[in-house]
Amino acid sequence: MSDREPTTRRVITGHDAGGRAVFVADEQVPAAGLAEDAGRTDAYFFQLWATDEMPVDNSDVSVERQRAGSMSTIIGSGRGTVLRIGVIAPGVRSPMHRTESVDYGLCLEGECDLELDSGEVLTLTAGDVVVQRGTNHLWHNRSSRPCRFAWILIDAAPITIGDRSLDSSWEYDR
Repeated sequence: MSDREPTTRRVITGHDAGGRAVFVADEQVPAAGLAEDAGRTDAYFFQLWATDEMPVDNSDVSVERQRAGSMSTIIGSGRGTVLRIGVIAPGVRSPMHRTESVDYGLCLEGECDLELDSGEVLTLTAGDVVVQRGTNHLWHNRSSRPCRFAWILIDAAPITIGDRSLDSSWEYDR
């Protein structure tokens, strides 16, 4: 990270007592690490929102819990969603990992390689979208610029192949 702590702007809407739409918050969210990778400084994330039930509770009772986001990448509640933005520094490679979710990854700027455990690799650039369906994968920014992604994770059951369950994982040594 740079000398200046990075933030991203989050605007939250809600309702007034009369039922009209209002802005509830307009705030800067600081960057943070992930629970699976505490102390890492070459990739950081903005934990923007998380839900833990379907249908989602849009009442004021749940807003503080939802606005805290989720520090975990690989395990959710089984019934929720996570919204985060991540920034991967040049030269950085994530661990090989699998989530128990369907993940929509939107490349906002820069470029990054997506490598699957089969060895297949594709380069994603700004404007590209990837739909991760519980696959084992890693991210590798081989460029000279940071890469910024928005990720929306929706909890899913682990993939089952035959009688084997492909549960979540987080592996540095592969």
